[in-house]
Amino acid sequence: MTEFITTLAVGILVSVLGIINMTGNISSLHRYHRHRVSEENKKPFGRLVGLGTLIVGVALMVFEGLMFVFEQTALQIILVIAPIILIAGVVVGLAISFYAMKKYNGGIF
Repeated sequence: MTEFITTLAVGILVSVLGIINMTGNISSLHRYHRHRVSEENKKPFGRLVGLGTLIVGVALMVFEGLMFVFEQTALQIILVIAPIILIAGVVVGLAISFYAMKKYNGGIF
């Protein structure tokens, strides 16, 4: 139960950070990214990075929710579906974030 609560809390925290970034507030991002993005690009940059972060957070919450359901019902299909959703969410979320960094920063580093 502790693992469920911890992973769910991390998913919620990551999702909240994504929503904050989507409003144009990029203060939670690394200093490098904050300083390399021009003032007029902060809002679109924040939207894209925030969207990527939100997708990762939601994927974490869905994964943990499905794993909790598995523990209650022992449906074997959930053991296949849950990791696929998590991996897809992380890959898509990171791809969107890296795209935004490349577009507005010129690179991810």
